[in-house]
Amino acid sequence: MTPQQRQIAQLAAAGHTNKEIAARLFLSPRTVAAHLYQVFPKLGITSRAALRDALGNGTSE
Repeated sequence: MTPQQRQIAQLAAAGHTNKEIAARLFLSPRTVAAHLYQVFPKLGITSRAALRDALGNGTSE
């Protein structure tokens, strides 16, 4: 996973919406969604709720 994908995944795991993540990282919400769409299979998960457990680091930002 790329550093940007990891950062997006960590923010999503912390409970931020795609729109909030996009504003923070100066991206479009669609770009954030595309990155998450690529990250889910890499982590073997199917929902945002599983992100925190899959990353194993809680809510670091």
